Amino acid sequence: MMKQRLQKVLSRAGITSRRKAEGLIFAGRVKVDGKVIKELGTKVDPQTQFIEVDGHPLEIPPLVYLMLYKPRNYLTTLSDPLGRPKVTDLLKNLSMRVFPVGRLDFDAEGLLLLTNDGEFANLLIHPRYKVPKTYLVKIKGIPTHNVLKKFKNGIQLKDGKTRPAQVKVIRTLKNNTWLELTIREGRYRQIKRMCAAIGHPVLR
Repeated sequence: MMKQRLQKVLSRAGITSRRKAEGLIFAGRVKVDGKVIKELGTKVDPQTQFIEVDGHPLEIPPLVYLMLYKPRNYLTTLSDPLGRPKVTDLLKNLSMRVFPVGRLDFDAEGLLLLTNDGEFANLLIHPRYKVPKTYLVKIKGIPTHNVLKKFKNGIQLKDGKTRPAQVKVIRTLKNNTWLELTIREGRYRQIKRMCAAIGHPVLR
């Protein structure tokens, strides 16, 4: 394993957040191979070096990657003050802490990844990596070819113009249409806002 910053290793072990881990290091509460470490830039290999916090050996859980089919009416979050159903409620028998990679709306369903690997999650969701995300969407009405071209050219939203998206008509019904949309960014409720902007709101 490549060496990692000490505060990142502490965070991954579930001791605390990365920022609070910096405080532990500054306070001299962390040892590596018996030596107190107070320098934040210190890199360690948790597989070959002995790390202690307040005299207790650090235990780092293995990396976990899960695929979950998220049902409708579940929140993609770790907590909710209103007590609504969360995707983590479906993983009650899992002893390790994991978090969702990206989000699906409360009323949406589909594949959701969960992990405890922050680097992996960042590679998938950060816009600069342009990882494609594909959605099957039912919209109101039947869009024309010129309207569909707007997805490929980018659609102007309140927070700026979207990147070009790929669109494919899957099925046309009497009053609505199923589309396959592939985007390479992840703005808040982006699919719904894009479809609303072209005059064809999302039905499902």
